[in-house]
Amino acid sequence: MNIKDTIRLHNVDALRGLAIISIMLLHNLEHFDVYHLPKNLPIWMVQFDKIIWDGLFFLFAGKSYAIFALLFGLTFQIQYDNQEKKGSSFNSIFAWRLILLFGFGIINSAFFQGDILTLYAVFGFCLIPFSRVSNKLVFAVIIVLLLQPLEVLNLVQAIKNPNAVVSNPESWAYFGKMNEYIKGDSFINTVYGNLTNGKIGVLRWSYENGRFFYIPALFLLGMLGGRKKVFSLTTKNKIFWKKALIISSILFVPLFIFQKNIDTFIESKAIQQPVKVIESAWTNLVFMIVIVSGFTLLFHNKVFKKILNVLSPIGKMSLTCYIMQSVSGSIIYYGFGLGFYQFTGATYSLLIGLFLSVLMWSFSSWWMKHHRRGPLEALWHKVTWMFK
Repeated sequence: MNIKDTIRLHNVDALRGLAIISIMLLHNLEHFDVYHLPKNLPIWMVQFDKIIWDGLFFLFAGKSYAIFALLFGLTFQIQYDNQEKKGSSFNSIFAWRLILLFGFGIINSAFFQGDILTLYAVFGFCLIPFSRVSNKLVFAVIIVLLLQPLEVLNLVQAIKNPNAVVSNPESWAYFGKMNEYIKGDSFINTVYGNLTNGKIGVLRWSYENGRFFYIPALFLLGMLGGRKKVFSLTTKNKIFWKKALIISSILFVPLFIFQKNIDTFIESKAIQQPVKVIESAWTNLVFMIVIVSGFTLLFHNKVFKKILNVLSPIGKMSLTCYIMQSVSGSIIYYGFGLGFYQFTGATYSLLIGLFLSVLMWSFSSWWMKHHRRGPLEALWHKVTWMFK
Protein backbone atom coordinates (compact mmCIF):
# COMPACT_ATOMS: atom_id res chain seq x y z
CA MET A 1 0.00 0.00 0.00
CA ASN A 2 1.29 3.42 -0.90
CA ILE A 3 0.09 5.10 2.26
CA LYS A 4 1.91 6.71 5.08
CA ASP A 5 2.62 4.70 8.18
CA THR A 6 0.61 7.15 10.25
CA ILE A 7 -2.61 6.04 8.54
CA ARG A 8 -1.54 2.56 7.51
CA LEU A 9 -3.97 -0.23 8.32
CA HIS A 10 -1.72 -2.46 10.38
CA ASN A 11 -4.56 -4.91 10.92
CA VAL A 12 -4.64 -5.46 7.15
CA ASP A 13 -0.87 -6.01 7.10
CA ALA A 14 -1.20 -8.55 9.92
CA LEU A 15 -4.12 -10.29 8.20
CA ARG A 16 -2.12 -10.52 5.00
CA GLY A 17 0.76 -11.93 7.02
CA LEU A 18 -1.55 -14.60 8.43
CA ALA A 19 -2.65 -15.50 4.89
CA ILE A 20 0.96 -15.82 3.69
CA ILE A 21 1.99 -18.06 6.59
CA SER A 22 -1.09 -20.29 6.33
CA ILE A 23 -0.60 -20.63 2.56
CA MET A 24 2.99 -21.67 3.16
CA LEU A 25 1.99 -24.25 5.78
CA LEU A 26 -0.48 -25.84 3.35
CA HIS A 27 2.08 -25.84 0.54
CA ASN A 28 4.53 -27.61 2.83
CA LEU A 29 1.98 -30.29 3.66
CA GLU A 30 1.53 -30.81 -0.08
CA HIS A 31 5.31 -30.81 -0.65
CA PHE A 32 4.63 -27.92 -3.04
CA ASP A 33 2.50 -30.18 -5.26
CA VAL A 34 4.59 -33.36 -4.91
CA TYR A 35 1.92 -35.58 -3.40
CA HIS A 36 3.77 -38.51 -1.86
CA LEU A 37 3.21 -40.59 1.27
CA PRO A 38 6.50 -41.77 2.81
CA LYS A 39 6.75 -45.48 3.50
CA ASN A 40 7.60 -47.23 6.76
CA LEU A 41 6.20 -44.51 9.02
CA PRO A 42 4.93 -45.76 12.39
CA ILE A 43 1.16 -46.14 12.64
CA TRP A 44 0.85 -43.44 15.31
CA MET A 45 2.60 -40.92 13.04
CA VAL A 46 0.40 -41.82 10.07
CA GLN A 47 -2.65 -41.18 12.25
CA PHE A 48 -1.18 -37.95 13.58
CA ASP A 49 -0.33 -36.88 10.02
CA LYS A 50 -3.98 -37.31 9.08
CA ILE A 51 -5.12 -35.17 12.00
CA ILE A 52 -2.71 -32.41 11.05
CA TRP A 53 -3.63 -32.62 7.37
CA ASP A 54 -7.39 -32.55 7.99
CA GLY A 55 -7.11 -29.82 10.62
CA LEU A 56 -5.03 -27.39 8.59
CA PHE A 57 -6.98 -27.96 5.41
CA PHE A 58 -10.23 -27.38 7.29
CA LEU A 59 -8.91 -24.09 8.65
CA PHE A 60 -7.07 -22.67 5.66
CA ALA A 61 -7.68 -24.57 2.39
CA GLY A 62 -9.61 -22.27 0.07
CA LYS A 63 -9.69 -19.57 2.76
CA SER A 64 -6.12 -18.27 2.88
CA TYR A 65 -5.93 -17.49 -0.82
CA ALA A 66 -9.43 -15.97 -0.53
CA ILE A 67 -8.16 -13.60 2.17
CA PHE A 68 -5.21 -12.76 -0.07
CA ALA A 69 -7.60 -12.01 -2.96
CA LEU A 70 -9.91 -9.94 -0.76
CA LEU A 71 -7.00 -7.79 0.41
CA PHE A 72 -5.79 -7.42 -3.17
CA GLY A 73 -9.03 -5.65 -4.03
CA LEU A 74 -8.85 -3.62 -0.83
CA THR A 75 -5.32 -2.47 -1.64
CA PHE A 76 -6.42 -1.40 -5.11
CA GLN A 77 -9.14 0.80 -3.63
CA ILE A 78 -6.77 2.38 -1.11
CA GLN A 79 -4.24 3.17 -3.83
CA TYR A 80 -7.02 4.43 -6.08
CA ASP A 81 -8.31 6.77 -3.37
CA ASN A 82 -4.80 8.09 -2.68
CA GLN A 83 -4.26 9.01 -6.31
CA GLU A 84 -7.73 10.54 -6.58
CA LYS A 85 -6.88 12.83 -3.66
CA LYS A 86 -3.80 13.94 -5.59
CA GLY A 87 -5.88 14.60 -8.69
CA SER A 88 -4.25 11.73 -10.59
CA SER A 89 -5.78 8.75 -12.36
CA PHE A 90 -4.67 5.39 -11.01
CA ASN A 91 -6.16 2.99 -13.56
CA SER A 92 -3.35 3.22 -16.11
CA ILE A 93 -0.74 2.93 -13.36
CA PHE A 94 -2.59 -0.06 -11.92
CA ALA A 95 -2.65 -1.74 -15.33
CA TRP A 96 1.13 -1.33 -15.53
CA ARG A 97 1.48 -2.74 -12.01
CA LEU A 98 -0.51 -5.79 -13.06
CA ILE A 99 1.80 -6.37 -16.02
CA LEU A 100 4.76 -6.21 -13.65
CA LEU A 101 2.98 -8.55 -11.23
CA PHE A 102 2.49 -11.00 -14.08
CA GLY A 103 6.27 -10.94 -14.58
CA PHE A 104 6.81 -11.70 -10.90
CA GLY A 105 4.27 -14.50 -11.24
CA ILE A 106 6.15 -16.08 -14.14
CA ILE A 107 9.34 -16.07 -12.09
CA ASN A 108 7.47 -17.63 -9.18
CA SER A 109 5.86 -20.20 -11.50
CA ALA A 110 9.30 -21.40 -12.54
CA PHE A 111 9.80 -22.67 -9.00
CA PHE A 112 6.20 -23.54 -8.09
CA GLN A 113 3.54 -24.26 -10.68
CA GLY A 114 0.76 -23.50 -8.19
CA ASP A 115 1.55 -19.77 -8.38
CA ILE A 116 -1.43 -17.44 -7.99
CA LEU A 117 0.28 -14.15 -8.89
CA THR A 118 -0.22 -14.64 -12.62
CA LEU A 119 -3.92 -15.30 -12.07
CA TYR A 120 -4.21 -12.24 -9.86
CA ALA A 121 -2.42 -10.15 -12.48
CA VAL A 122 -4.85 -11.20 -15.21
CA PHE A 123 -8.05 -10.97 -13.20
CA GLY A 124 -6.87 -7.76 -11.56
CA PHE A 125 -7.82 -5.95 -14.78
CA CYS A 126 -11.49 -6.53 -13.89
CA LEU A 127 -11.12 -3.94 -11.12
CA ILE A 128 -10.39 -1.13 -13.57
CA PRO A 129 -13.81 -0.91 -15.30
CA PHE A 130 -15.54 -1.12 -11.90
CA SER A 131 -13.46 1.62 -10.27
CA ARG A 132 -16.19 4.22 -10.89
CA VAL A 133 -19.23 1.93 -10.79
CA SER A 134 -21.80 2.36 -8.01
CA ASN A 135 -21.60 0.16 -4.92
CA LYS A 136 -24.99 -1.41 -5.63
CA LEU A 137 -23.98 -2.52 -9.10
CA VAL A 138 -20.63 -3.82 -7.85
CA PHE A 139 -22.40 -5.84 -5.17
CA ALA A 140 -24.83 -7.25 -7.74
CA VAL A 141 -21.92 -8.36 -9.94
CA ILE A 142 -20.25 -9.98 -6.92
CA ILE A 143 -23.38 -12.05 -6.24
CA VAL A 144 -23.61 -13.14 -9.88
CA LEU A 145 -19.95 -14.18 -9.89
CA LEU A 146 -20.31 -16.07 -6.61
CA LEU A 147 -23.26 -17.98 -8.05
CA GLN A 148 -20.80 -19.47 -10.57
CA PRO A 149 -22.92 -18.85 -13.73
CA LEU A 150 -21.01 -21.42 -15.78
CA GLU A 151 -21.64 -24.11 -13.15
CA VAL A 152 -25.29 -23.11 -13.01
CA LEU A 153 -25.53 -23.84 -16.74
CA ASN A 154 -23.73 -27.15 -16.16
CA LEU A 155 -26.18 -27.91 -13.36
CA VAL A 156 -29.17 -27.28 -15.64
CA GLN A 157 -27.72 -29.66 -18.21
CA ALA A 158 -27.01 -32.25 -15.51
CA ILE A 159 -30.57 -32.07 -14.22
CA LYS A 160 -31.80 -32.74 -17.75
CA ASN A 161 -29.46 -35.72 -18.02
CA PRO A 162 -28.64 -36.93 -14.48
CA ASN A 163 -27.26 -40.27 -15.68
CA ALA A 164 -24.60 -38.71 -17.87
CA VAL A 165 -21.13 -40.19 -17.46
CA VAL A 166 -18.78 -37.82 -15.64
CA SER A 167 -15.24 -37.88 -17.02
CA ASN A 168 -12.11 -37.02 -15.05
CA PRO A 169 -11.13 -33.33 -15.02
CA GLU A 170 -8.73 -32.47 -17.84
CA SER A 171 -6.28 -31.00 -15.33
CA TRP A 172 -5.56 -34.49 -14.02
CA ALA A 173 -3.75 -35.42 -17.22
CA TYR A 174 -1.34 -32.50 -16.74
CA PHE A 175 -0.84 -33.13 -13.04
CA GLY A 176 -0.11 -36.76 -13.84
CA LYS A 177 2.95 -35.68 -15.81
CA MET A 178 4.40 -33.64 -12.91
CA ASN A 179 6.45 -36.49 -11.48
CA GLU A 180 8.46 -36.66 -14.69
CA TYR A 181 10.18 -33.38 -13.89
CA ILE A 182 9.46 -32.40 -10.26
CA LYS A 183 10.90 -35.62 -8.86
CA GLY A 184 13.79 -35.54 -11.31
CA ASP A 185 17.21 -34.11 -10.51
CA SER A 186 17.28 -31.51 -13.29
CA PHE A 187 16.54 -27.93 -12.30
CA ILE A 188 16.16 -26.90 -15.96
CA ASN A 189 13.60 -29.66 -16.63
CA THR A 190 11.68 -28.66 -13.51
CA VAL A 191 11.52 -25.01 -14.56
CA TYR A 192 10.47 -25.93 -18.09
CA GLY A 193 7.87 -28.40 -16.83
CA ASN A 194 6.45 -25.89 -14.35
CA LEU A 195 6.15 -23.15 -16.98
CA THR A 196 4.55 -25.40 -19.60
CA ASN A 197 2.73 -28.51 -18.44
CA GLY A 198 2.34 -27.28 -14.86
CA LYS A 199 1.03 -23.86 -15.82
CA ILE A 200 -1.60 -25.33 -18.14
CA GLY A 201 -2.62 -27.84 -15.48
CA VAL A 202 -3.07 -25.15 -12.83
CA LEU A 203 -5.07 -22.94 -15.22
CA ARG A 204 -7.36 -25.83 -16.11
CA TRP A 205 -7.75 -26.77 -12.44
CA SER A 206 -8.62 -23.17 -11.55
CA TYR A 207 -11.19 -23.10 -14.34
CA GLU A 208 -12.67 -26.46 -13.31
CA ASN A 209 -13.01 -25.33 -9.70
CA GLY A 210 -14.72 -22.04 -10.41
CA ARG A 211 -11.85 -19.74 -9.56
CA PHE A 212 -12.23 -17.80 -12.79
CA PHE A 213 -15.39 -16.35 -11.26
CA TYR A 214 -14.46 -16.58 -7.58
CA ILE A 215 -11.24 -14.55 -7.75
CA PRO A 216 -12.82 -11.50 -9.47
CA ALA A 217 -15.70 -11.69 -6.97
CA LEU A 218 -13.25 -11.51 -4.07
CA PHE A 219 -11.34 -8.66 -5.72
CA LEU A 220 -14.54 -6.66 -6.07
CA LEU A 221 -15.61 -7.53 -2.53
CA GLY A 222 -12.29 -6.22 -1.23
CA MET A 223 -12.68 -3.08 -3.34
CA LEU A 224 -16.14 -2.57 -1.88
CA GLY A 225 -14.72 -3.03 1.62
CA GLY A 226 -12.16 -0.35 0.81
CA ARG A 227 -14.86 2.06 -0.27
CA LYS A 228 -16.79 1.43 2.92
CA LYS A 229 -13.55 1.64 4.96
CA VAL A 230 -14.64 -1.36 7.02
CA PHE A 231 -11.07 -2.17 8.08
CA SER A 232 -10.59 1.09 9.93
CA LEU A 233 -10.59 0.47 13.68
CA THR A 234 -13.74 2.39 14.59
CA THR A 235 -16.67 1.61 16.88
CA LYS A 236 -19.02 1.48 13.91
CA ASN A 237 -16.83 -1.06 12.14
CA LYS A 238 -16.51 -3.12 15.29
CA ILE A 239 -20.29 -3.55 15.28
CA PHE A 240 -20.17 -4.42 11.57
CA TRP A 241 -17.57 -7.16 12.10
CA LYS A 242 -19.50 -8.58 15.05
CA LYS A 243 -22.55 -8.97 12.84
CA ALA A 244 -20.40 -10.44 10.07
CA LEU A 245 -18.92 -12.97 12.49
CA ILE A 246 -22.31 -14.07 13.79
CA ILE A 247 -23.99 -14.34 10.39
CA SER A 248 -21.07 -16.13 8.70
CA SER A 249 -20.72 -18.56 11.61
CA ILE A 250 -24.40 -19.46 11.40
CA LEU A 251 -24.29 -19.88 7.62
CA PHE A 252 -21.17 -22.01 7.73
CA VAL A 253 -22.73 -24.84 9.77
CA PRO A 254 -25.40 -25.97 7.25
CA LEU A 255 -23.07 -25.34 4.30
CA PHE A 256 -20.35 -27.49 5.84
CA ILE A 257 -22.78 -30.26 6.77
CA PHE A 258 -24.11 -30.28 3.21
CA GLN A 259 -20.57 -30.31 1.82
CA LYS A 260 -19.59 -33.36 3.86
CA ASN A 261 -22.80 -35.24 3.02
CA ILE A 262 -23.35 -34.23 -0.59
CA ASP A 263 -23.11 -37.87 -1.74
CA THR A 264 -26.05 -38.68 0.54
CA PHE A 265 -28.21 -35.78 -0.57
CA ILE A 266 -27.45 -36.08 -4.29
CA GLU A 267 -26.98 -39.45 -5.97
CA SER A 268 -26.27 -38.28 -9.52
CA LYS A 269 -22.55 -37.74 -10.15
CA ALA A 270 -23.41 -35.41 -13.01
CA ILE A 271 -25.40 -33.15 -10.68
CA GLN A 272 -22.87 -33.46 -7.87
CA GLN A 273 -20.05 -31.99 -9.93
CA PRO A 274 -21.41 -28.44 -10.51
CA VAL A 275 -23.07 -28.38 -7.09
CA LYS A 276 -19.74 -29.12 -5.41
CA VAL A 277 -18.06 -26.20 -7.20
CA ILE A 278 -20.83 -23.77 -6.26
CA GLU A 279 -21.18 -25.04 -2.71
CA SER A 280 -17.42 -25.07 -2.10
CA ALA A 281 -17.14 -21.42 -3.13
CA TRP A 282 -19.83 -20.36 -0.65
CA THR A 283 -18.53 -22.56 2.17
CA ASN A 284 -15.02 -21.17 1.78
CA LEU A 285 -16.39 -17.63 1.50
CA VAL A 286 -18.37 -17.70 4.74
CA PHE A 287 -15.55 -19.37 6.67
CA MET A 288 -13.11 -16.82 5.25
CA ILE A 289 -15.42 -14.12 6.63
CA VAL A 290 -15.36 -15.90 10.00
CA ILE A 291 -11.55 -15.70 10.01
CA VAL A 292 -11.37 -12.10 8.77
CA SER A 293 -14.06 -10.80 11.12
CA GLY A 294 -12.65 -12.67 14.11
CA PHE A 295 -9.14 -11.46 13.36
CA THR A 296 -10.30 -7.85 12.88
CA LEU A 297 -12.30 -7.89 16.10
CA LEU A 298 -9.25 -9.15 18.01
CA PHE A 299 -7.34 -6.18 16.60
CA HIS A 300 -9.80 -3.88 18.38
CA ASN A 301 -8.42 -5.24 21.66
CA LYS A 302 -5.13 -3.63 22.74
CA VAL A 303 -3.62 -6.85 24.08
CA PHE A 304 -4.47 -8.97 21.03
CA LYS A 305 -3.56 -6.12 18.72
CA LYS A 306 -0.02 -6.14 20.08
CA ILE A 307 0.22 -9.92 19.64
CA LEU A 308 -1.27 -10.07 16.15
CA ASN A 309 0.72 -7.06 14.96
CA VAL A 310 3.76 -9.35 15.04
CA LEU A 311 2.53 -10.62 11.66
CA SER A 312 2.60 -7.15 10.08
CA PRO A 313 6.19 -7.28 8.74
CA ILE A 314 5.34 -10.37 6.69
CA GLY A 315 2.17 -8.69 5.41
CA LYS A 316 4.12 -5.61 4.34
CA MET A 317 6.49 -7.88 2.40
CA SER A 318 3.84 -10.27 1.05
CA LEU A 319 5.19 -10.35 -2.52
CA THR A 320 8.73 -11.04 -1.35
CA CYS A 321 7.61 -13.64 1.17
CA TYR A 322 5.31 -15.39 -1.30
CA ILE A 323 8.09 -15.86 -3.84
CA MET A 324 10.60 -16.74 -1.11
CA GLN A 325 8.43 -19.63 0.03
CA SER A 326 8.21 -20.99 -3.52
CA VAL A 327 11.96 -20.89 -3.99
CA SER A 328 12.72 -22.42 -0.59
CA GLY A 329 9.94 -25.01 -0.94
CA SER A 330 11.18 -26.25 -4.31
CA ILE A 331 14.73 -26.55 -2.99
CA ILE A 332 13.58 -28.49 0.05
CA TYR A 333 11.11 -30.89 -1.56
CA TYR A 334 11.90 -31.25 -5.27
CA GLY A 335 14.22 -33.77 -6.86
CA PHE A 336 16.80 -31.19 -7.97
CA GLY A 337 17.10 -30.08 -4.33
CA LEU A 338 16.97 -32.02 -1.11
CA GLY A 339 14.11 -34.26 -2.24
CA PHE A 340 12.42 -34.20 1.17
CA TYR A 341 9.10 -35.21 -0.37
CA GLN A 342 10.35 -38.79 -0.02
CA PHE A 343 10.74 -38.66 3.74
CA THR A 344 8.31 -36.14 5.23
CA GLY A 345 4.70 -36.76 6.14
CA ALA A 346 2.34 -34.01 7.32
CA THR A 347 3.94 -33.80 10.78
CA TYR A 348 7.48 -33.25 9.56
CA SER A 349 6.30 -30.99 6.74
CA LEU A 350 4.41 -28.85 9.24
CA LEU A 351 7.53 -28.52 11.38
CA ILE A 352 9.50 -27.47 8.30
CA GLY A 353 6.78 -24.97 7.45
CA LEU A 354 6.82 -23.51 10.95
CA PHE A 355 10.60 -23.25 10.85
CA LEU A 356 10.42 -21.43 7.51
CA SER A 357 7.74 -19.13 8.95
CA VAL A 358 10.04 -18.15 11.80
CA LEU A 359 12.87 -17.47 9.34
CA MET A 360 10.51 -15.46 7.14
CA TRP A 361 9.26 -13.44 10.10
CA SER A 362 12.83 -12.80 11.35
CA PHE A 363 13.98 -11.60 7.95
CA SER A 364 10.87 -9.47 7.40
CA SER A 365 11.10 -7.87 10.84
CA TRP A 366 14.79 -7.04 10.35
CA TRP A 367 14.25 -5.72 6.83
CA MET A 368 11.28 -3.49 7.68
CA LYS A 369 13.23 -1.87 10.50
CA HIS A 370 15.68 -0.54 7.93
CA HIS A 371 13.53 -0.09 4.83
CA ARG A 372 10.14 1.32 3.94
CA ARG A 373 9.27 -1.60 1.63
CA GLY A 374 10.31 -5.19 1.11
CA PRO A 375 12.97 -5.98 -1.56
CA LEU A 376 10.55 -6.98 -4.33
CA GLU A 377 7.96 -4.44 -3.17
CA ALA A 378 10.56 -1.69 -3.55
CA LEU A 379 11.44 -2.92 -7.05
CA TRP A 380 7.75 -3.17 -7.97
CA HIS A 381 7.14 0.36 -6.68
CA LYS A 382 10.17 1.84 -8.42
CA VAL A 383 9.37 0.34 -11.82
CA THR A 384 5.68 1.23 -11.41
CA TRP A 385 6.45 4.92 -11.12
CA MET A 386 9.49 5.09 -13.38
CA PHE A 387 7.48 6.84 -16.13
CA LYS A 388 5.56 9.15 -13.79
